[in-house]
Amino acid sequence: MPLTFDTAFKPAYGEAVPVAQDVLRITVNNPGPFTFYGTNSYLVGRETLAVIDPGPEDEAHLNAIIKAIGGRRVSHIFVTHTHRDHSPLTPKLKELTGAIVVAEGPHRAARPLRIGEINPLDDSADTDFAPDTVIADDEVVAGDGWSMRALHTPGHAANHAAFALEGTGIVFSGDHVMAWSTSIVAPPDGSMRDYMKSLDRLLTRDDTFYLPGHGAVLENPAPFLEGLREHRLGREAAILDRIKVGDRTIPDIVRSVYKDTDPRLHGAAALSVLAHVEDLVARGLVATENDVAIDSDYRAA
Repeated sequence: MPLTFDTAFKPAYGEAVPVAQDVLRITVNNPGPFTFYGTNSYLVGRETLAVIDPGPEDEAHLNAIIKAIGGRRVSHIFVTHTHRDHSPLTPKLKELTGAIVVAEGPHRAARPLRIGEINPLDDSADTDFAPDTVIADDEVVAGDGWSMRALHTPGHAANHAAFALEGTGIVFSGDHVMAWSTSIVAPPDGSMRDYMKSLDRLLTRDDTFYLPGHGAVLENPAPFLEGLREHRLGREAAILDRIKVGDRTIPDIVRSVYKDTDPRLHGAAALSVLAHVEDLVARGLVATENDVAIDSDYRAA
């Protein structure tokens, strides 16, 4: 099915907005090309709470979370991944609440750096993050009146995990699936092969709606997941076609495949093309000239 995005979203900065039974959403005032209107934090529970993705270091947002907690106990803080718009506020919130921090693990890249390669995403990584509990795939953490199941969904980040609120059909999908846009998959932090496998994994589930890291609620997510999958496969086919007709650098491919995209986003598009090319190389569909750094001047053969 065609992929249709939902860009109608009211961030209500500083306010706790009910989005499901016993689930509140608070959006950080950090809008941008990769955060949309801002990062969503969620509070789950009634008497004893869980917080999902505290967000960036932002005093106003911390105050909004504390106000929404309203003196109740917070037993757990769940972190979907360690980009700086999702996890850096965690230590302060932990200090104030005494909650246990749960995540897939600390920040890491999806693959080692190649010879001469510089990671363009270093500044976006929260390398100081350290969870109290490293949660395994499909492991369940039980709270007071709620249970959260970890769904490891690497791709956007190597340590990305979504969290399913058991018995409700709700999945907190982080940045893996968002209604407003596709998720950026940018090596070396991200991996297109991992991303596609994670999409396939979510397609085996029968969830009712997703609460993403940015933007609005995604209802009936299965058709959207199928659309995301088709979109990525279409991008892959277009990139492979450009290589077949003679394009040999990522900028060449971007100018053709992303010709209708704002040029200011071509840097991000180049990273997405790189992710696809790395996957094509791994599958033996494209060959590289050598095994040194693949960057914006990457040449395919």
